[in-house]
Amino acid sequence: MSEPVLRVKDLRTQFHTRAGILKAVDGVSFEVGRGRILGLVGESGSGKSVTGYSILGLIEAPGEVAGGQVLLNGQDLTKLKGEAIRRVRGAQVAMVFQDPMMTLNPVLKIGTQMIAAVRAHDRVSRKVAWTRARDALAKVGIPSPEERLDAYPHQLSGGMRQRVAIAIALLHNPAVIIADEPTTALDVSIQGQILAEVRRLADETGTAFVWVTHDLAVVSSLADDICVMYAGRVVETGAAADVIAAPRHPYTAGLLASVPAEHEPGTRLPQVPGSTPSLANLPPGCAFAPRCFRAGPACTTTPPVQDFGDGRTALCHYPIETDKCQPLSSTSTTYRSAS
Repeated sequence: MSEPVLRVKDLRTQFHTRAGILKAVDGVSFEVGRGRILGLVGESGSGKSVTGYSILGLIEAPGEVAGGQVLLNGQDLTKLKGEAIRRVRGAQVAMVFQDPMMTLNPVLKIGTQMIAAVRAHDRVSRKVAWTRARDALAKVGIPSPEERLDAYPHQLSGGMRQRVAIAIALLHNPAVIIADEPTTALDVSIQGQILAEVRRLADETGTAFVWVTHDLAVVSSLADDICVMYAGRVVETGAAADVIAAPRHPYTAGLLASVPAEHEPGTRLPQVPGSTPSLANLPPGCAFAPRCFRAGPACTTTPPVQDFGDGRTALCHYPIETDKCQPLSSTSTTYRSAS
């Protein structure tokens, strides 16, 4: 693996509420190398998006980054405040949000917004900024980029707007781009095109991506590495191909078993029983234990990190030791592993 450009170490983000302190991110650690794509996967409420916002210093009251480090090329971003962190955002680490219509100004042309983004960090003429904006649009596969610069966001399709958002993130050749479920609202064909462009951009530019998603089918074809999150913690890590082929944590196995493509059309999809617990009322020990088919007596205590080598880890007392999970029956409401 290439030298990491982003190191997240024991990151802890919490929110102060009337119900108490909610630990949305609880000791998360991972690394991303140059030109690599890390898939940050989990159900809604697992803490993956909050992890992305924490990296960029976008957590506001009543939330706070309570501890840990976010090292970007050795610089700890958690120590930066105010203007210092604003100089880093967009220039060294950028973010692509889920809905581009929430980040693109509907009353300004695409070119106006991109030129402003260039000049926010670089003192260049409008002509130079316009050229960089045009080249960025071409880089993400937008045809006739000069015409698109003269268009308003509502004149573009959803897929085109998302490409614009990615182009804006690429304007300053950042070391890392965090993408928060940017293809969720797009149809499958457009999604596939954007994923192919992202893979190409990572390979050609060396930009590292943290791809936040709930869709394991997406990361299986895109990511180099995977971190699976549950209730604010990383429960499994490893190379994408290894995690997909042989999940070690029961939660990962459950997510994989519920992927529609793995089952015959018309059959009932299996599911992980129960629902994600409230962060205000987590069970003792392993948060996944009440939903887990492998739960045992030890699960009432904090699970250890099992290290299987080659970057494979699982936060579990009883990790799956078989090569692959066996497909579920269409009538099952729980899931099984091969034994």
